[in-house]
Amino acid sequence: MRRFAASCFAAVLALPALAAAQDPRVDAAVERHAAEIIELRHHFHQYPELGNREFETARIVAAHLEKLGFDEIRTGVAHTGVVGILKGGQPGPVVAVRADMDALPVTEDTPYPFKSTVRTTYLGKDVGVSHACGHDVHTAVQLGVASVLASLREELPGTVLFIFQPAEEGPPPGEDGGAPLMVAEGVLENPRPSAIFALHTNPGLEVGHVGYTSGPIYASSDHFAITIRGQQAHGAAPHLSVDPIVMASQAVIAFQTIRSRNLSPLEPSVLSVGIFRSGERFNIIPAEVYMEGTVRTYNPEVRDAIERRMDEILAGITQAGGGTYGFAYSRGAPPTINNAELAERGAITMARVLGAENVHVLEPFMAAEDFAFFANIIPGFYITLGTTRPGTTSGWNHTPNFMADDGSVPVGMRVISSLLLDYLQTESNRPNP
Repeated sequence: MRRFAASCFAAVLALPALAAAQDPRVDAAVERHAAEIIELRHHFHQYPELGNREFETARIVAAHLEKLGFDEIRTGVAHTGVVGILKGGQPGPVVAVRADMDALPVTEDTPYPFKSTVRTTYLGKDVGVSHACGHDVHTAVQLGVASVLASLREELPGTVLFIFQPAEEGPPPGEDGGAPLMVAEGVLENPRPSAIFALHTNPGLEVGHVGYTSGPIYASSDHFAITIRGQQAHGAAPHLSVDPIVMASQAVIAFQTIRSRNLSPLEPSVLSVGIFRSGERFNIIPAEVYMEGTVRTYNPEVRDAIERRMDEILAGITQAGGGTYGFAYSRGAPPTINNAELAERGAITMARVLGAENVHVLEPFMAAEDFAFFANIIPGFYITLGTTRPGTTSGWNHTPNFMADDGSVPVGMRVISSLLLDYLQTESNRPNP
């Protein structure tokens, strides 16, 4: 999942005066545990596992939580997910934090001594497997946060629900999984958190920097598949055909008018055709065309309008051209929307921890995140963690040369630990209604 380029999208946030410095207890705990957590990150990176197959990763996660003395540990959630409950020594609310564990079918091309050489079969093909999206960092950071907060347990005002999620990149075809399945299996119940936090690697920011939005941060992700059927004929006799290539080409162009002529210019959206296949020979007009693509939006009403207009356009063009069509539209993750109050409070926390000059407001991005399934139920705050070592370059997420520097791990531990502690403390001090 490609992240924001700091030079293009990041803007330094002006923050109010801060009342306190970074909590020395958190700093000390991060320093004690950082080396161990970085070693865990190296292991996850070297031995990545695809979605719904994170068996060894889940085993290590559960063992770490058990070593910390968590009050409850659930395994096998949504196939390979792990949920840990840490109850503080002081009364307070319940808050959740989530990390995704799965890797991608991408062959790694980095100089890391701990690079992945794992291979597996995916969709019938032999592929390399790597953490090309940084989920090894996410999992390690969250284990680090578990270590930090467990060391502060007696002073912790409330309960923290740690969610280690499989299959964020999507479960294998024919399987269910990821955040929707975790929600369906009751991960946000008993105890029910009042907010949820998470982070994602961002190679567009250097180590020591973080980015966030208030409101939309990621879009919905929908998938469509279209078949346009005509009548095959010799290329020298087009009058004997019903040409599906002409109809499909007209449809691709007409789809772009949805954004420009059917929607408000103030409503962002993307409609992209990524697959267009037809024909077997240069001098034959084929019988059908197959297309697939994606739709990205931030607004549910816009999502509905695009699906409806695509169907209307296909019906009109194929009727005029004498053909027929099939249209399948599948809805994926909804938009990821950061809660405005959590974002405002979180910005203050992050500036206290890292310095205001290292906290950046980002433009929303049209990638998608199934964290949205959690944040649609309870308020959520999702941030991005700078992972590029100063003076170096990194590939983007989902590329073979994506690299997240180890130095980002203790930064993530400090930031997420502080966000959770500040949230629990603030909510504990709220007067009862």
